[in-house]
Amino acid sequence: QVQLVESGGGLVQAGGSLRLSCAASGSISSINFMGWYRQAPGKQRELVATITSGGTTNYADSVKGRFTVSSDNAKNTVYLQMNSLNAEDTAVYFCYAAGLRRVGPANRPTDFRSWGQGTQVTVSS
Repeated sequence: QVQLVESGGGLVQAGGSLRLSCAASGSISSINFMGWYRQAPGKQRELVATITSGGTTNYADSVKGRFTVSSDNAKNTVYLQMNSLNAEDTAVYFCYAAGLRRVGPANRPTDFRSWGQGTQVTVSS
């Protein structure tokens, strides 16, 4: 199993900043892809930003220029720096990771896809 634990959410005023972190742990062989998604009340979960192990990033149009995704591959950790926050950014933010994990006594590499439990970000206007 691979576990993802997010931290850094909270309440912030419009125009403020927050930094989210997500650390992956478990029998990880390699992580190919990590990212952040969010879900506001009454809405579907949507992509916010993603990053590959090679450093290629992708952003939702709504956060381009305001959010920055980065990772520390040695620590299996992904970050989301969020600046110029507004009320529309209020949501539960979920971390996602995909890669290979070791399974069984032979440490057989097996695909995994995991989600974190989510962290609440609330922006007050």
